[in-house]
Amino acid sequence: MVKEIAGLGVPQPAGAKGPAQAKAEKGFGEFLTESLQKVDALQKEADEAVTRAAQGEGDVQEAMVAVEKADVAFKLMMEVRQKILDAYQEIMRMQV
Repeated sequence: MVKEIAGLGVPQPAGAKGPAQAKAEKGFGEFLTESLQKVDALQKEADEAVTRAAQGEGDVQEAMVAVEKADVAFKLMMEVRQKILDAYQEIMRMQV
């Protein structure tokens, strides 16, 4: 009877993913890298929109929207950075 119970294994929650599915998901580092690339792209788009507006080729309103999007994305990135640093410092202060 003990062998029968041991053969059952550990039950998995309904939403649990197998090892193959877990490897397909992105890691935290990849997520951060993609986020930084998106912020960089938004900043470049804003710079191009401002340049076009300054040259009279683009709309000033469009440039302002692009600048604001880049600003919000940058502020969010800085908040995430600060939270990561705070978490790291908290871990370093832990007693072993």
